[in-house]
Order: sequence, then structure tokens, then C-alpha cells
Amino acid sequence: MCFEGYSIKSYRDEESIPLLVNKIFSDNTPLQYAYYDLPFVCPPTGKKTPSSPFGSGHSISLNLGEVLRGDRIKTSDFEISMGKDVECQHLCDREITRNDVKWAKELISNSYVTEWILDNLPGATRFVTVDRSQRYYASGFKLGYQDFSPVDGKRKYFLNNHFTFVIRWRDAPGKAGGKVIVGFEVYPKSIPATSRLESGCPKEVQGEYEGLELHLAPNNTRLAEKYPGSSYLPEEDLDVDDGATLSIPYTYSVYFRKDNSIEWSNRWDLYFNSQNDSSYAHWLALVNAVIIAGILGVTVVVIWSRTVQGDVKGRGDGVAEEGKVKLRSRKSKSGLKSPRSEKPSNGLLDQNGDREGEDSFSDEELDDVSGWKLLHGDVFRTPMFSGLLAPLVGSGMQLLFMTTGLLALSCLGVLNPSFRGGFVSVGIGLFVFAGLFSGYYSARIYKSFGGQNWRKNMMITALLFPGLLFSQVFVLNLFVWAQASSTALPFGTLVGLAALWLLIQLPLVYVGSWFGYVRAKPWEHPTRTNAIARQIPRRSWSLGFMRALAAGLVPFAVLFVELLFVFRNLLQDKSGHYYVFGYLSVISVVLLITISEMTIITTYSQLCAENHHWWWQSFLTGGSSAFWIFMYCIWYYFMKLNVHGFMSSLLFFSYSFLGCAVYGLLTGTVGFLTAYAFIRRIYSSVKVD
Repeated sequence: MCFEGYSIKSYRDEESIPLLVNKIFSDNTPLQYAYYDLPFVCPPTGKKTPSSPFGSGHSISLNLGEVLRGDRIKTSDFEISMGKDVECQHLCDREITRNDVKWAKELISNSYVTEWILDNLPGATRFVTVDRSQRYYASGFKLGYQDFSPVDGKRKYFLNNHFTFVIRWRDAPGKAGGKVIVGFEVYPKSIPATSRLESGCPKEVQGEYEGLELHLAPNNTRLAEKYPGSSYLPEEDLDVDDGATLSIPYTYSVYFRKDNSIEWSNRWDLYFNSQNDSSYAHWLALVNAVIIAGILGVTVVVIWSRTVQGDVKGRGDGVAEEGKVKLRSRKSKSGLKSPRSEKPSNGLLDQNGDREGEDSFSDEELDDVSGWKLLHGDVFRTPMFSGLLAPLVGSGMQLLFMTTGLLALSCLGVLNPSFRGGFVSVGIGLFVFAGLFSGYYSARIYKSFGGQNWRKNMMITALLFPGLLFSQVFVLNLFVWAQASSTALPFGTLVGLAALWLLIQLPLVYVGSWFGYVRAKPWEHPTRTNAIARQIPRRSWSLGFMRALAAGLVPFAVLFVELLFVFRNLLQDKSGHYYVFGYLSVISVVLLITISEMTIITTYSQLCAENHHWWWQSFLTGGSSAFWIFMYCIWYYFMKLNVHGFMSSLLFFSYSFLGCAVYGLLTGTVGFLTAYAFIRRIYSSVKVD
């Protein structure tokens, strides 16, 4: 994997290397916190280092994607020079209160992990495979750890306060004397204050220690006054801040190790080695998807041969007028044409215009006559709520363009983990630019439906889906703000997103709508719509809904296995990186093919049942797999995740619903357009007088 081919940063001996602090995150909650917002870590002193013209604590400029993913990167007071080992360096002594101790315990109990950055590499925890043949990295390192007291069995919490940095380097290619960094490992350790020298450094850096326990003895005098003569002390009173403090010394060590086994262009590979074992499962997922798509493809071929190449071969069955269609004369098994009736029949014509008796048609042919062919005068009738369907399809095309661009750029290596926040930033840029496609397709469909007020349709297209998206993010952001989490978007970022939406995307939607409505012609339908709508058998609306949900199970089966890996990396193992977009791209293509095939099958079945209300049904069928993905999210929450707290659960279900809605809108658009193209094709083979 060749990621960082843009510019190689090389260092001279004893050249200062900046270490940046970012945030802490956990697999058990989506809430993240900026590192310097923690009250129990060393605060920045503002001291300038040779590696940066700014003092420590200075915020690094972030792109939009980094802000949205909760990054808060700042310079630090760590002093690191290329090739210079440091046995021990004292950083600070931090005094914390009971409330700070309580919060630190909560964070450690939720398995929070710290993320620091050196030369654009996240500080990694090193792991080795069972046979010790390979090593791999996980981003970040533990904030602390838990243990149990051997005396009373109570849980104890320990904070890591000494950090050993192992920086792996090799000679820079083509640069005499230069060195490049190919690995950044962090080994945290908890060392008590009693095991340190006057300088603050441990007596033995590599020694074994019991650890720095996060514990402040209760104020017995205050508790005795509050609970005289009582041996029971409530937990909430033990944590009441009474002014007592705990001193935490922070130190670090730095070691440089030459490693020629890693190329600079491949230094991110170690962060993905843990995914190599799953390549077999990815191939199984791909084979499973191809088999399902192949089976559906055979069914579609049968339908296609039955309609376009069979029943309507050449110019079709012939003339279809007011329920009367011209069919080919049927030959008997002996090769002779069936005998004609002596008297006129019910109006069915053969290819020569001669009337043929009812007995000359097989049951299969009579079923075809009374099926989809009779709907030629109603199949293109404007659907109910067409003013909503057109904007939804337009927004779906916008999402389809954005997703295609993201997958293509990821497969080409342009979007990769070294480009921090690039996936989200480029995704938002593509989404905004795709407003052109959204407006164009929405306006053209709206014009095909006979709409007159294209500006109203444009406003609905530009405001409906982006407005709902922005509103949900804004409301959720209010809850996250209350938690003082870095996951909360700053007010300036919200204003910037609103400006992108209203000042850039809305004009692009207007331009696209103008071209789609004013300059482009409406889609011409191959058959004429009758003045009076054909009566269809009364059916419950729930029947069509349940049919669409049943059809959604098939695309979900295609995507199911790959969802396991996506969910695991996004929800269970945030220290890892999901970068198997080659598999995901192929699966996505097969998924869209499967959705198209499933939509064709269900639409044909609906038309054969003489039900011409296919517009919304095809949209629901295409997007119905989103329902099963959301059900899978609920199952995953209860069975796989260890999420704590109302806020974490609210964020999980809200963002899961939002993601499924985006997926459903995209796939629903694919289903709608597929059904429309299929119906246009089969009815264009039926000549109508």
C-alpha cells in the first residue's frame, strides 16, 4: 500500500520532531474528549520548541473532516530530537481533586485510549501474532487500567503516567544524511510517586511497579461528623470534593531504533496487518454476493426473454388497444397453425389481422394477454405525491455520485488514513458539488410527471434531505455539547456547514434544475396514458410494504458479511483502520446489480397482477434493505457492543438511523431508475394505436 507519496519529511540528526496531542476515544462510547481538556494531564506551558514557531497548546489547523471526526490536535511540551535517546525526562507534576479522580476512573472503566501524533503517524500499541512471525499496530494507547484488590476484592484504577517512545527510522531515499520515520510506538506505564527520584524520574525506568492508583483516602473527620457512630459510608459521599488533592508525576523516555525492514511508503501497512487474516472471509463475502446476483440474473434473463424477446419479439405481439392485443398465431405440435374459429372471437387478432378463436390460445398466452400488456394505458400515469418522489430521486442521485467518487478515490489510494479527515472532507465536497445532478434529475423527472412549478420543486430538492440531515446533526450536537465532548461540532463549523448548504449547494441545485426543466426535454413515454384510470384489484397498502421488505432481504444477504467488518472497525475496534475498499467497491457494484435485478422481478410480478402503481413500490423495494440493516444495528447494539449511558445509546441509534436513511435513499433511487428503464423497454416493444 503506497499511501504517502506526496512529500517525504526527512530529519537531520538532533533536529527537533514535534509531537502532537489529539484526543481520547473509546470503543464503548462515541463520546470523545480533547486531550488537553482532561484535568488530570499536564497542561500546556506555552513554551516554544525548535520544531514549531508556536508555543505548546497551539491548535493545529484542521480540515473539515478532522473537525467532524472529533480531532483537536495541539502542540505539546514533549522534546524529541532525531537520533537522540532520552532515558528519562520529567514533564510535570499534576495536582488533581476528588472530582478529577472520579472522572479519570470513569474514563478508565470505559477503556479510553489516547491518541498522539508524530510525523503524521498515530502513536501505536504494538502487538505480535501468536507464532511471533508478524507484528502489527493498533492506533493509540491505554489511558490506564483496572485491577482488583487482593484484600477486599474491590476494583482499583491505575493511571499511566510514564511514556516510552520507540521511534523507528531509516535513511531517507535519495537524501544524504536525512532520516525518515517509519514507526511510532508508545509503551505506557503506571509508576507511583513514591518510587521516584527528586528529579521526578522513576528509580528504574524499566523496573516493575505496583502502579499509581487513583485513590484519595476519605475525609474521616467530615464523614464522622455527618454519620456519627455509623460504619456505613455511602459511595457518593466518599467522592465529595473536600479540597484534598492527588499529585501525579508525568515523565517520558525516547529511544530511536533503525529499521530497514519497513519502507517509508509502506509504513502504514503495520496498522492493517491485523486485517490480513480476514481476507479469506472477504473473498467468501464476494463469492456469496456473486452467487446471489447470478441466481437473480438468471431469473431476470427468463423474464426478459419472456417479454422483450419472446412475447413481444420484433415489433411485439402487435397492436394493443383498449385491452385488445395482437398475438402471434400458434402452431400445433405437428407444425401446423391452429384452426380458426368459424365465428368472430373476443377481439384478439393474429399477426395477419385475422380473428382467431379463443380455443387457438394456450392458457399461458391468455394469462399474458390479461397481464402486464393490458396496463399500457396506465403504467406511465403520474403517481401520487409525485412532487415528493422527484426530489427524493434527485437526492438519491446526489448520494450515488458522492459514494461512487469516494469509493473510486479510496481504491486509487488518494483517500487513505494518512490523509486525516480526507474521506469526510472530500465526501462533503462531492455531495455539495453533486447538487448539480440532484437538481437536474429532480427537475427532469418532475417535468416528465407534468409538473409546472419547477422552482418549487427545486427548493424542495435543495432543502428537504439536506435540511433533515442538518437538523438532526444540530439537535444531536446540543446533547453532545452538554457533555463537553470534542465530538460536538464548534459553532463556527455549524455555520460553515450551513453556508456550504445554502450558499453553494442551493445555487448548484438551481442551475441543475434549470437545465433539467428548461433546456432538457421530458422523458417521453412509449405508450399513451388513458383518460380514465384502469381499476385495479383492491389490495391493502401493507401488502405492498411487506412485499418490499421481503425483497430487501436479498440485497441485505449480499451485504451482510462485509457489514461485519465495517461495524467491527467503526464500532468495536476504533484503534484499527478499515481500508479494504477494493472488496467494498466490488461488493457495492454487486449490491447495486442485485437491487436492480430484484426490482425488475418484483415490478414485473406487480404488473402481471395488473397493478400499475409501480413508481413508489419500486423506490421502496430498492431501499428496503435499509430496514434490515437498521434491524442489524439494533441486534449488534445488544449482542456485540458494550455501550454505556443514555447519551452513547442515543448517538448510536441516531447515527445508525441516519446512515440507513442515506443508504435507503441511494438504493431506492437505483431501484426506481431500474424499474423505469425496464418498463420503458418492454412497453416500447408494444405498438399502440
